[in-house]
Amino acid sequence: MTGRRMQPSFKDALRVWLKIGLVSFGGPAGQIALMHRLIVEEKRWVSEARFLHALNYCMLLPGPEAQQLATYIGWLLHRTRGGLAAGILFVLPGFVLMLGIAGVYVLYGDVGVIRGLLFGMQAATLAIVVEAVLRIGRKALKHRLLWGIAALSFLAIFAFGVPFPLVILGAALAGVAGAWLRPAVFLPAQPGGADEAMLPQQAHPSAGWTLRVLLSGAALWGLPLLLLLATLGVGHVFADEALFFSKMALVTFGGAYAVLAYMTQQAVERYGWIGPTEMVQGLALAETTPGPLILVITFVGFLGAYGDPGALHPLLAGVLGASLSTWVTFVPCFLWIFLGAPYIERLRNRRLLSAALTGITAAVVGVIVNLSLWFAVHVLFAEVGRWQGWGLCLPFPVVSSLDVAALALGAFAMLAMLRFRVSLLKTLAACALLGLLAQAAGIG
Repeated sequence: MTGRRMQPSFKDALRVWLKIGLVSFGGPAGQIALMHRLIVEEKRWVSEARFLHALNYCMLLPGPEAQQLATYIGWLLHRTRGGLAAGILFVLPGFVLMLGIAGVYVLYGDVGVIRGLLFGMQAATLAIVVEAVLRIGRKALKHRLLWGIAALSFLAIFAFGVPFPLVILGAALAGVAGAWLRPAVFLPAQPGGADEAMLPQQAHPSAGWTLRVLLSGAALWGLPLLLLLATLGVGHVFADEALFFSKMALVTFGGAYAVLAYMTQQAVERYGWIGPTEMVQGLALAETTPGPLILVITFVGFLGAYGDPGALHPLLAGVLGASLSTWVTFVPCFLWIFLGAPYIERLRNRRLLSAALTGITAAVVGVIVNLSLWFAVHVLFAEVGRWQGWGLCLPFPVVSSLDVAALALGAFAMLAMLRFRVSLLKTLAACALLGLLAQAAGIG
């Protein structure tokens, strides 16, 4: 791309963030792909380099990386209000939808129509994911050494189950070594253009501002938890949900996929908030609704409080439980961005850090490929096994469980978007309708 970046008005940005929140299907791979398509490719609000720099930082944080990336970019464009708007709108549509689905589920036990619509949209997201992997890969991996780092990172996570932080650390060290051995590859040219080289004003925070952000975030996150523990005590469903999901918010490195098994075990076996069948339903719904996959906590929080309402009406207790669980999970995400982003921006042009981030960027491409493959396999196959041996831990789909309807819808979406350039919203709408028809015919 050439020319200066476009600086949107706050009103224009709000419309785009709402659009992203409404159609951000496909887990982190699909959501990162959607933001890249809209913000980098179409709107040209931030450059490829800045987008990847922000993504690198968000990948290092606990919590949903796509929501934090939206918050970071919103902050870049319009300071704190921009970050709040982007982060909240990224989560709000999915939260409201999950809340409504949970209500329908406990009252009627049938969410077939909703799942049919969402099934079609999820299959359409395959096209967005494939397109993004190709685009980001082409632009981030400009040398065979970077392709090698991406490939090794993918294999480390996909085949050997290496912890995500170790993959990122290895990539950073490779980048630092590359700065000495192959500087032309790992030390890119200085940013071109004044808009690339210039730091945003909000990247120069005072000590007082940083302290205010820290105290405000800690209060918004910690005070509700302390009040619940002090007034209701451990053992009450609201206090237990607030405490558990607060702890979980600190350990979700590498995205929701890394912590879902732990959350399922605790919610089902330890606390008894939700049954095994209901948990499977919740995970399936979270995978097909817009917003972060971790929004399954909304479903869990609702059912946990609905089943133990105390003196409250069960539906009111469910809404409060869902809202509380979501609040303590996402407030830290804003705190990490508003505290760290100013300093991360100021470090963009440090030579060794730049080299380390070049290595991390290549690794992140491998991570996105892993997330994309995970998403595609679970969309297309009802059963996915895992083979272990010789140090390997390989997922494999059960061929007989292939969902032909999902495959057909995914192929339709890819043909529409990649070959005929049909718009995202039109493709999603068509796939939603086809998904509903497939559900009604018993083939979706």
